Amino acid sequence: MSRAFDSRFRRAYHSGPVGTSGARIDRVAPGVLSFIQDRSHGLPTLDPPALGGPVAVNNKPTYLSRDGLEKLRTELDEMVSIKRPEVANRIHDAKEHGDLTENAEYEDAKNEQAFVEGRIQTLQALIKNATLIDENHSSDHVQIGSTVTVDGEDGVETFTIVGSTEARPSNGRISNESPVGRALLGRKKGDKVVVHAPAGDMTFAITNIK
Repeated sequence: MSRAFDSRFRRAYHSGPVGTSGARIDRVAPGVLSFIQDRSHGLPTLDPPALGGPVAVNNKPTYLSRDGLEKLRTELDEMVSIKRPEVANRIHDAKEHGDLTENAEYEDAKNEQAFVEGRIQTLQALIKNATLIDENHSSDHVQIGSTVTVDGEDGVETFTIVGSTEARPSNGRISNESPVGRALLGRKKGDKVVVHAPAGDMTFAITNIK
């Protein structure tokens, strides 16, 4: 990906949870498999974090690759089995120091607890509500999971369309919700595409889809 294109249209790359075994699978869109229910590792529903109030969790589907799903599961396991007990121990130790009103370690530990619990809720929601990108998608048209080569004013560029959770514009992985992603979805090889981005419009032709 050229640096000129990346710099000029950086915002155009950005956008404004999959089940475990035993889940029922439906196809909800080309290139996407949806897990309708999920056991979320058998974890209980969490109470709101100790600080900051309830976490607002977006329940809309989030598109993930199998690798992306496994990374979320790994992070969730770490948060539940390692980070949560560590924070609980910090809070316990801080309480042993006496007056909590002027105990900086206690306040810091409570803030970390709020972050950890909020992240756990977010990860649980992503895993529960995600849709899995179909690795055997068609190359006839652009869909989530497609790798697209285009030819524009900055030369030849290659993008892989992914969900917003896995988007990494600097590595050519762009969100399906970004201006570039939205403009490419559904298009075919040979199509000319106009991208309406914050920095201005850009036109390019699709030369390959895989």
